Amino acid sequence: MNGTKKSPLPKAVASIAENPLDIVSLTSAILGVIFGIATTTLFILNYKQISIYIMSLSLFHLLEYFVTAKYNAAKVNKDSFLINNGNTYIAAHTVAIAEAFLENFYFPGFKRKHFYISLIGFLLMAVGQFLRSLAMSTAGSSFSHNIAERKKDDHILVTHGIYSITRHPSYAGFYCWAIGSQLLLINPICLIAFAIILWYFFSDRIKYEEKLLIRFFGDDYIEYKTRTGTLIPFVP
Repeated sequence: MNGTKKSPLPKAVASIAENPLDIVSLTSAILGVIFGIATTTLFILNYKQISIYIMSLSLFHLLEYFVTAKYNAAKVNKDSFLINNGNTYIAAHTVAIAEAFLENFYFPGFKRKHFYISLIGFLLMAVGQFLRSLAMSTAGSSFSHNIAERKKDDHILVTHGIYSITRHPSYAGFYCWAIGSQLLLINPICLIAFAIILWYFFSDRIKYEEKLLIRFFGDDYIEYKTRTGTLIPFVP
């Protein structure tokens, strides 16, 4: 018997080519500055929910990159901040902020009268952020921001931890975060719009993704699917 210990597998290292230091550091700095400015406005604005919203949005994008870099270094890249998440995503946040300011200007009493709704929204955002970050860290190298069309060698079926409760915790987390954000702002129009649009988006995405997962993992995924839900309303 050979007494020599086997060397552990090399730890995945982030690619400098995919993570230009100037872009990554500048993006992080800008998000940090936005977070700081939003924090300062907490002591200036009467409508503090908008400050908390922008702080939470900045933190969300920072954590997307940080958690990917820490637990999935082989796949992290400059786009892992998810800032370039499509025109629809940018438009959604723009409209949400616009609704918040307009309603606060014309109906200030409505926003301030129902502060308990904002509190519920903030708690949902916190739970959603925790759920999403936990999902990403638990899945590790098996997590991807993009749907995997082909099964890679390091792609395993993750069923432990948070994945034993919901088979799509990152989606459930984002859904919870997004709905909570509109409750925080007390945005009735965007609340309904976000709920419907995100439901359609995740419903279609999950159907497509699970066809691939069944192809990758066969009966193991079918059995896993039967015992775990999604935690997204009306998405079995």
